[in-house]
Amino acid sequence: MRVVIAEDNALLREGLVALLRERGIDVVAQSEDGDGLLRIVEGHQPDLAIVDVRLPPTFTDEGVRAAIEARARHPRLAILILSQYVEPVYTSELLASGDGGIGYLLKERVGEVRTFVEALERVAGGGTALDREVVAELVRTRHAGDSSGALAGLTPREREALSLMAEGKTNAAIARAMVVTPGAVEKHVSNIFAKLDLPATDDDHRRVLAVLTYLGAGEAV
Repeated sequence: MRVVIAEDNALLREGLVALLRERGIDVVAQSEDGDGLLRIVEGHQPDLAIVDVRLPPTFTDEGVRAAIEARARHPRLAILILSQYVEPVYTSELLASGDGGIGYLLKERVGEVRTFVEALERVAGGGTALDREVVAELVRTRHAGDSSGALAGLTPREREALSLMAEGKTNAAIARAMVVTPGAVEKHVSNIFAKLDLPATDDDHRRVLAVLTYLGAGEAV
């Protein structure tokens, strides 16, 4: 996996580089701002970009804007956003820009090294990895009081399973979180696919489509 990093905090940037290289991940270039991100993506054609939401000069949304532009120019580029705060509006825009290969984690998750690297690999493989706090906020703002639409037919347990899918959890991890058997989770997932009328393709792709629908960023199904 070839990775570029756009992060203005030199200490965090170098820490990320060291962490990834220790695990055999090739960090091919680094940048301190959004313009630099676009240059290094163009020059190095990486598999994935790790991007801070807030970059110079205004430290508002330069990072995510550059990430969206990079994704528009290179649709196969996976994006993992790091943020100090829960800012779900940016997640929605990124999710709307493609059908997978998107992650949004709080910076504090970098310290959970194994989980962070797993999220990185999942995003690079075309999946999603969303911080549990971001998922919770997206769901609260998008679906509060919603009694219609594609999700209306899901049971509370199916919604719970889909929420955990949005975090990028595997069926085994969902089973542990919900305290049910893996077989029960498989049944929930099958019901979700059927009720959302998702096309019969590989399960990984359908999981992404289900998450996009759940977060209100995909096309209506």
